[in-house]
Amino acid sequence: MKRYRLRKSARLAAALAGVMLMVLQCWSPVLAGPREQARRLHDRLAGVPPTDAVLTQMAADIQAGNTDAAAQIALANKNFYNVTLKNFVAPWTNRDRTVFVPLNDYTATVIGMVRDDVDFSTVLSADLLYVATGTGAPAYSATDNNHYQYLDDNNVDLQASLQPATQSGLLGLPVAATAGIMTTRAASSAFFINGTNRAMFRFTLINHLCRDMEQVQDSSLPPDRIRQDVSRSPGGDSRVFLNSCITCHAGMDPMAQAFAYYNFDATSAQLQYTAGTVQPKYSINTGNFKYGYVTTDDHWDNYWRGGSNQVIGFDPALTGSGSGAKSMGQELAHSDGFAECQVEKVFKAMCLRGPGNAADRQAVDTIKTKFKTTGYKMKQVFADAAVYCMGS
Repeated sequence: MKRYRLRKSARLAAALAGVMLMVLQCWSPVLAGPREQARRLHDRLAGVPPTDAVLTQMAADIQAGNTDAAAQIALANKNFYNVTLKNFVAPWTNRDRTVFVPLNDYTATVIGMVRDDVDFSTVLSADLLYVATGTGAPAYSATDNNHYQYLDDNNVDLQASLQPATQSGLLGLPVAATAGIMTTRAASSAFFINGTNRAMFRFTLINHLCRDMEQVQDSSLPPDRIRQDVSRSPGGDSRVFLNSCITCHAGMDPMAQAFAYYNFDATSAQLQYTAGTVQPKYSINTGNFKYGYVTTDDHWDNYWRGGSNQVIGFDPALTGSGSGAKSMGQELAHSDGFAECQVEKVFKAMCLRGPGNAADRQAVDTIKTKFKTTGYKMKQVFADAAVYCMGS
């Protein structure tokens, strides 16, 4: 009986060891072979399984230690653009931050910039818009989304069909008034419509610096540029303003002044730009505090270069002030926080998790440095992040 129990215990231990081995083989980055890594790399980048021939080539590159070459093969698949990038960018284009929206000029422009290795630090300032050619789609229109809806409905190959154009040519904006994706029709219809244009600033901050207003609160900044529509004693209690309202508006309002000449008109369904004339929305609720700041032009100042938000790492080569959305977009996109945000978003998309330990954070920092020093190429960021996580 004693020998039976020993044999039973040995069999149980062996069975448990076998289960643990299978678990390790399935999940351990160390035990994943080149073909398993290649398959995972392709799935993460292209969103679809590779063909056998592609899998074999990628596995051979990984076996030879050329992991970047393997990633580039996956990036050449049209579904990296039609599926992975489209779903990656779509939430940036709407207030609900949902992926369930049609393709639009904002998303298509980012896809084109990634494909063409356009310096991504110009995404908030370039006179650039991507449209499709040779597809049978309706012509681009400043008043509807039919051009991109057609591409979406017909699953048109975006990698092959998208071509660069200019917002000044298609939207009729002065070149100086173009501000990358912020002045696309999709962005303006979502963030310039109604309101006071603070939404455009807030969602640009969320999407491109990975910070909402709660993360940039600073009560130490002067309140001299806070507009008249912000009550200094909400509910009759000035402490609410001093301890809450001021912490966001003192930094946001001087920056959002850059959008003073922009509006999305719901009646004509297009972006309006009134050079030299402040939009009436900047005078909404002036009676809330008549001694507040009155917007007279589109001059902006970045108060966050002082105070706690210096950690964003604004470029010392820029002045921290200017006129209009283009220069303000350059101020944001040339910050260290912008570069880090892009890398962290890609890391999460490719690794299916955020950076969670010291090794992850070191990887993010390494990829960010490469991103900033090699021309802000987002496609390479995808490759580098996917390679880092291909074994997990």
